[in-house]
Order: sequence, then C-alpha cells, then structure tokens
Amino acid sequence: MDNPAARTIILSMTYDSDILIVGGGLNGPATALALARAGLRVTIVDALPPETRLNDDFDGRGYALALASVRLLDRIGVWDRVRENSQPMLEIKVTDGRAGEAPSPFLLHFDHAEIEEGPMGHMVEDRYLRRALMDAVAENDLVTLRYSDTVVDQSVEAAGIRVTLSSGDTLSTRLLIGCDGRSSGTAERAGIKRTGWAYGQTALVCAIAHEKPHNGIAHQLFLPPGPLAILPLPGKRSSIVWSETAERAAAFNGLSDADYLEVLRPRFGDFLGEISLEGQRFTYPLSLSIANEFVADRLALVGDAAHGMHPVAGQGLNAGLRDIGALAQVLGEAQRRGEDIGAIDVLRRYQEWRRFDTAMLALTTDLSNRLFSSDNPLLRVARDVGMGAVNALPGLRRRFIREAAGLTGELPDLMR
Repeated sequence: MDNPAARTIILSMTYDSDILIVGGGLNGPATALALARAGLRVTIVDALPPETRLNDDFDGRGYALALASVRLLDRIGVWDRVRENSQPMLEIKVTDGRAGEAPSPFLLHFDHAEIEEGPMGHMVEDRYLRRALMDAVAENDLVTLRYSDTVVDQSVEAAGIRVTLSSGDTLSTRLLIGCDGRSSGTAERAGIKRTGWAYGQTALVCAIAHEKPHNGIAHQLFLPPGPLAILPLPGKRSSIVWSETAERAAAFNGLSDADYLEVLRPRFGDFLGEISLEGQRFTYPLSLSIANEFVADRLALVGDAAHGMHPVAGQGLNAGLRDIGALAQVLGEAQRRGEDIGAIDVLRRYQEWRRFDTAMLALTTDLSNRLFSSDNPLLRVARDVGMGAVNALPGLRRRFIREAAGLTGELPDLMR
C-alpha cells in the first residue's frame, strides 16, 4: 500500500551520491565502475593517498584472474588497459611432495585446450591492475574518489545513510558498500559479527626470475606445512605464494635474500633452472573470516569485507569480483524497476545469491588446506590416489578446469 509520508521523506532527502563505497583497493574501484554502468553515481572513500595507490614500481605482487573475472574486467573497461601486461595461464599442474624430494607421480594436469573458451585465466601484476582501475575511475564522470579520508561514523536514516569522515565532512547516500577488508569498519559499525579461525600459517609472497621459460604453466605443490603456488608472470618470472607455519614463516622472512632463496630452492625444485628474487617480499597471516551477514539496513559487503579465505585455490580476488558482478546486477535491475536500491529486501537478493557459493568455496578451501597440509602417510596415499583418479577421468577433469576458470555456478551477466 502506498505510503505518502514515506514517499515525501524519500523525495525530500538529497544525496551526495547514489552509492558510497568504503575502500579504494581493488574491489572498491571495480565495484564503482560496475555500478556506474547502471547509471548510478558513486563516491569512493580511500584511506590512502594517491601516490601510494598509483605507485608503478614492481613489488612482486600479482593476481591469478580466472576467465570469468577477466570477462568482468573487460565489461567495466579495465581489461584492455592491462591485457598487454598479462600472462595467460595455459596449464595448471597440481602435485604432492616434500621439500628436497621429487613430487609424487600422481598429479592433476589441467590444460586450457580441454575447454572451448580459451585460457583458464591470466596473471596480472598488482601495479598494472591497480593503475588500470584508477585510470578508469578517473575517466568516469559518475565516479568520485576521495583520497586520504576515512569513514568514522555511519547512521541509517529513513531513506538513506549518512556517513561522517575523518576530515569532518558528512555525506549522504542511498547505499553504503564496504570494500574495506577483513577488519571492515563498515561491518563493525553496522554490528555485523564474523565467524572464522586462524590457520597458524603465514603466506610468504614474492616474485622470482628464472633461467628457463614457464610456458604459461601454473604449479601448485602441496607440502606438509602448506601449499606452494608458482604462478607465471610475463617473461621468465613467476609469482610465489608459499605457506608455512607462522613460526617458520617469521624466521624465513627475517633471513637475507640469499638465505631466503636457499630455503626456497629445495621446495621449488630446479625445473625452471636458476632462480633469483625480484621485487619485495611480503607476509600475510592466513585465516578464515566470514561475515555472518553480507547486508544490513542500507549496507552491503563485498570481497574480503564479506569473506576472507585461505589462498590455497587462489580465489580471493575472483570471489570478490563475483560479488561485484552479482551486486551490480541486483542493484541495476532494482534501479530499472524503480525500486529503492538501498532497501533491505533488494539487498537480500544479493546475499541469497552469494552466501551459498561463498560458503561452499570457504568449505572447499578449508578442507583442502587441512587435507593437504599434513604428512600423515594414510592421508598422502588417499590424496595421491584421488588426484590420480580425477586426472584419469576426462569428464571430471574438465569440470575441475571449468571450476578453475570460474565458469561454474550462477554467473552474473558481467561474467557471461
């Protein structure tokens, strides 16, 4: 039934933008660009200064973007800006092993030639992807970016939400989106709790140069302390994501570059010849952290603000981009129907779409890490036999390839 009083409130309230996004990392700008395609005016509040975001120096960080994620970046006007600096992932080899020993003869081998769509994904360095997103934002008249500012308070009103910034400014918007990571202040201020646990592992991240070409092959080697991913970058370089126990990772990270390489070499092997470090070294404590709700009154969470998982499957950014595609579709359709895009019933459509997929991905990554981060002889036999069986069945293997490419499940239109 029509409510004239509520309609008067909505009509009388003015908004600084339709949507305000907290967080200027990767998910924030990508969300803004996806929403701008629907004609929505968006403001991004970024805590960091522009010189930090737009630093073009190579630091070793890179992202494995699934094919579905590449499609989304293409639709929002970003992919053409990074295409020439990307490295296609043509094959993925998954093996079990121990440091200093040859890998198990049982392996999973995924080849992009087994699907029709092309490479399963691409590797892109952080510096290129970040710059491409920021350049696209700067060129979009519907997106405003406020650097070096943070949200310190948020209050829901009858027809919108008002935020207070550390600069003292206040902004009103129809919908607030948190893209501010696992320690999301947006979620905390809304009273959204989180469920999760620490793994007692730390990811050591760096880039290496190597003597032999990688031929576009990504490797995932499961070692007892945690997985080691070797991901191809353009040229004779690869990105390394190496999980160790927290105590050992801290000790390794404290080593000189030369000693660090001496620890890495027996785990890495010699299949790419001599290796050397390039760029910086990073560490990231590993944990599972899932928001109990992805939405609240006039608020939605995206990416790590909604779900942070173990990097064993390399799906962190890809899961965030799938959130973005789903949320942009839900809000775009609501806008075209004349609905209030900040209404909780609209936002719950996004939550219902993403919650099950996210829960299954979190469960899969958690179980995979627990299954493979063990030197128990019975578990080693079981997982080696399992990998060998999957590899021997073309139909099942193709299903895994499509999963790696992000082509399964209910895909948003931006990823089709």
